[in-house]
Amino acid sequence: MLETFRLARFRFTVSAKEHIRFPSYKGSAFRGGFGYAFKRVVCVIKGKECDDCLLKQKCIYSYIFETPPPQDTEILRLYPKVPHPFVIEPPITEKQTFEPGETFSFHLILIGNAIDYLPYFIYTFTELGKQGIGQGRGKYDLLHVEGIGLEDEAIQIYNSKVQTLTNHYPIIQAHQLNHQNLVSVNEQGVETHNRIKQHQATSSSISPPCEGGDKGEVVKSDAIPLNHNNKINISILTPLRLRFDGHITDKIEFHVLIRNLLRRISSLSYFHCDEKFQVDFKGLIEKASAVKQIRSDTHWFDWKRYSTRQEEWMSLGGVTGAVSYEGDLSDFMLLLRLGEYVHVGKGTSFGLGKYKIL
Repeated sequence: MLETFRLARFRFTVSAKEHIRFPSYKGSAFRGGFGYAFKRVVCVIKGKECDDCLLKQKCIYSYIFETPPPQDTEILRLYPKVPHPFVIEPPITEKQTFEPGETFSFHLILIGNAIDYLPYFIYTFTELGKQGIGQGRGKYDLLHVEGIGLEDEAIQIYNSKVQTLTNHYPIIQAHQLNHQNLVSVNEQGVETHNRIKQHQATSSSISPPCEGGDKGEVVKSDAIPLNHNNKINISILTPLRLRFDGHITDKIEFHVLIRNLLRRISSLSYFHCDEKFQVDFKGLIEKASAVKQIRSDTHWFDWKRYSTRQEEWMSLGGVTGAVSYEGDLSDFMLLLRLGEYVHVGKGTSFGLGKYKIL
């Protein structure tokens, strides 16, 4: 189950060159700015809509940002789009303005086959800094990029001073989230974690990227121990938009959360990790219905963004706060842990649906 599901998490650190002002939800500026810059970087046939483009089934922009289902897909055949293989996590801070010289960081999660296209993302975010972001299009410099492992260990993989990208960074496998830490005792009686030493990284110059670039190597890392207790606390860090019975709900019942996780993870696995998620969906949802919500301290965070493509304002509000559940959680911990990385619900590419298990 999920044997080929993999993801990589990266931290981008930038320095403001000009005054930058973000909207109340920063993910709108990052995702919107990235999409515009990304198309300028990789689009071959300028000025043509993706749906009418001859290259849409093989185009990197179409795969990453439009993400149409393959013509031979076995699932979601009637859907024009499937889940994007990336998540942009904006800075989690109430600070909206940054002055020249101030630094801030944001995160990027790439899923499955999209990991191969990391150089495109680095180059695009570099170009976005030159174009400007936020209200007034304030410019920034990309300083460096780090790969983040299971235990939040950071490996610098790109530095703007030398403009080289290593091909060695942490890749997290889904099954790593399903095991406990491997702990042994050395001759002095001190506990040590079994970690395979990382090899020295090689590097390559960063320029406008082309297909077939270096791929990240899997870095063996201690897996996170799962909590198999009957209670769990979840902190919702960015607006959570869960769909149930055809509409967005503000009631975060456990079975609703699991339904949305199953839908998202199974789609990501099929379209981006080349594996059909074989699981008893109906049985899991029935079990999830027996898990009770014992605490809810949530509120609705409302925000809107203007879509230039659709030429209309879009309401993308969602739930933030904290919830607690009680019941048999053993069958759901892998899904919940994986959801911490890939997010859940609508608007995940904006960074919506980020939560943390406490």
